[in-house]
Amino acid sequence: MQNEPMFQVQVDESEDTEWNDILRSKGIIPERPPSPTQQIEEALDEAIAKQHANRLEGKDLSDLEDLEDEEDEEFLEIYKKKRMAEMAKLRERSKFGDVYHINKPEYNKEVTLASKGLTHELADDEEHKREGDKDNSKAVYVFVHLSLHTKIQSRILDHLFQASAKKFPEVKFVEIPANRAIENYPENNCPTLIVYHNGDVIKNIVTLLELGGNNTTIKDFEKLIVDCGAVSPEDKRLVLYDEGYEDKKSLHFADKKSIRTGYASNTYADDEDDDFFD
Repeated sequence: MQNEPMFQVQVDESEDTEWNDILRSKGIIPERPPSPTQQIEEALDEAIAKQHANRLEGKDLSDLEDLEDEEDEEFLEIYKKKRMAEMAKLRERSKFGDVYHINKPEYNKEVTLASKGLTHELADDEEHKREGDKDNSKAVYVFVHLSLHTKIQSRILDHLFQASAKKFPEVKFVEIPANRAIENYPENNCPTLIVYHNGDVIKNIVTLLELGGNNTTIKDFEKLIVDCGAVSPEDKRLVLYDEGYEDKKSLHFADKKSIRTGYASNTYADDEDDDFFD
């Protein structure tokens, strides 16, 4: 007859005892789960390490030079080279810098093909060679303004295009009168903003209502540029990172008004134009 134990010993598996350690080593009871405190401490350590590793992200070269006494020299030099490579790549892509005014026959070349990073001359050869396969490394973001300059919002968008084209020369900004792009295009749909990338329309907006209407600012427009993926949200060129933006904006529009009237005044003959400059 097989021997059977006369009694069973109750073991509290959660206890941290020498006996439990022996049982765990033999696989009789499971290992103790990590304590919540330990898990929290590990998570904090990981977060701190990640924060330390990314502490230089978004800093320009002058910021990095200011940190020379605080940071490891070798690490700082590696990071400087990384930033310089990023800047060189941006310079290589920065080939626009102005608003392109086009007509309908130029649309395919200046918009669709340009968004693929192709020239008109190479388009047929490249498209045949790739058979429709798209090369994202060459792709360009192209913002198109279907304009009607009797509309306040179209003039606002024109102003935003001019400012953004100079600030983000790697992005292409194109303006074409709406009725030249599409015959009998409804005036009430002006301005229309279309965003292309790699040959595809990725965003279209009819009037500026979605951005802020007659009160649309450069900050609103830059948010759209970021949301479309044309510019990184951490790009220091954005007004989001310009601490003096509000003061500059007030001075800028005061200057606009004084140019039109001869003095900065709140009284204008044309309320519609006043809304535009506000």
